[in-house]
Amino acid sequence: MTSSPLDAIDLRLLELIQVDSRMSQSELGERIHLSTAAVNRRLKRMRDDGVIRRYGAVLAPAALGHPLSIVAEVEVESERIDLLDAMKQSFRACPQVQQCYYVTGEWDFILILVVQDMAQYTALSRQLFFQSNNVKRFRTLVTMDPVKVSLDVPVRSEPMG
Repeated sequence: MTSSPLDAIDLRLLELIQVDSRMSQSELGERIHLSTAAVNRRLKRMRDDGVIRRYGAVLAPAALGHPLSIVAEVEVESERIDLLDAMKQSFRACPQVQQCYYVTGEWDFILILVVQDMAQYTALSRQLFFQSNNVKRFRTLVTMDPVKVSLDVPVRSEPMG
């Protein structure tokens, strides 16, 4: 995919749709002083270029019976590519795993999970970690207060203020 450079109007569009992806293209156009057709073309180009990966709703885990957030750090026995690929696939397939990162440092994977309770996490840890022949050790961090939860990407590089 060839990516076109993003201009100030593209960046403003991205800011607006991160706040409300259901905003109509006509309303977006009004806010940035473009026609609906121009907004449509820009959004399509950014989707085609992979800048916009998908649209979706942000759900409240507790409202859906998953009030507990867990951070799990996982160290593997072997970094053989087939074993790592199998682990990545098992993490991707688990609906409770919201995010999974293959990282450098002391740990090999960092997982963010949402679960109903500790009993569900215990069952998941058996399935994801104990049944794997490639997990050397793992550490569980239980969140006490989700201070900030977001996948928003800073669109402009402005200092905190």
